[in-house]
Amino acid sequence: MKIIKSNRSQFKDHQITDEDIFNNKRDFLKKMGFVGAGSLITSPSHAGLFDWLKSDDTPPKKDPEPPKPLNFKALDKSGFELTPEQKVTHYNNFYEFGTSKQDPSEHAHNLTTNPWELTISGLVEQKITLNYEDLFKRFALEERVYRLRCVEAWSMVIPWVGFSLADLLKQAGVSSGAKYVSFKTLHRPSEMRGQSSRLIGGSIPYPYTEGLRIDEAMNPLAFLAVGLYGKSLPNQNGAPIRLVVPWKYGFKSIKSITEIKLSKIMPKTTWNLSAPNEYGFYANVNPDVDHPRWSQASERLITSGGLFDQQRIKTLPFNGYAEQVAHLYKDMDLRRHF
Repeated sequence: MKIIKSNRSQFKDHQITDEDIFNNKRDFLKKMGFVGAGSLITSPSHAGLFDWLKSDDTPPKKDPEPPKPLNFKALDKSGFELTPEQKVTHYNNFYEFGTSKQDPSEHAHNLTTNPWELTISGLVEQKITLNYEDLFKRFALEERVYRLRCVEAWSMVIPWVGFSLADLLKQAGVSSGAKYVSFKTLHRPSEMRGQSSRLIGGSIPYPYTEGLRIDEAMNPLAFLAVGLYGKSLPNQNGAPIRLVVPWKYGFKSIKSITEIKLSKIMPKTTWNLSAPNEYGFYANVNPDVDHPRWSQASERLITSGGLFDQQRIKTLPFNGYAEQVAHLYKDMDLRRHF
């Protein structure tokens, strides 16, 4: 089954930031008089206008465990223009470690990911508990290249490694009454600094929770990633296991999952609880429904050039995956069910 269609015209070699420009942006900004530009935006839910200008080369306090190579069915990536790995691992939203884009790469090394325990429970035929090794060995791993569209109107193209969410749910056995699937992130304030301080982690409630309708969860595109770029996930990208639902805004792709639970009722989700007028339960990428504070009609590619080449591309309905998922929302008012 073909998971994704590439549009090479959207991703060109010249769109990737020159390495020298990227690494020397701090000195450049100082010369231009923009010292502390990131402080101009204080709300964690702003669209990250200046976040990309911040330094991402701050050395960690200690050496994190390096990502390990994975054994997986590789995808021919010659037809894709990928976001550089350095950008993927150093430009993240993971409020458990701080609200700036560079906080996760700077502070997530404190997180212990092995040992790990992931439980699948609720309306299932049998409860399943996976340990750290199970995440990499229980299912055949495959590589998938997906577009990631953030609600903040920026996007990436990432080669994930993992397995189908449906495969895991089928192994647990989905009971007939199950209508929704909820997900929960690890809650460990001693290692996730944002969970212990509102000043660091924002005002959202922890642990972070997300949810899908059961038919969304069983769709072939829904994916549980344990790696990217052929290696296990770095902590800042959601190690050791995270959800990837490419037709939805990025905040739906919950990181560092410890619990998956099936239920009859729609689960409460973190951003929907915090700002229901801004973040709906479905969160499908929709260029026709703007965020209350910015347009969703276009997006900024993280693979774009430097300071003077902030290229934007048109946002596609369902992030370009309408052919695979639009049928899930037939007869739904997607302006109301946003």
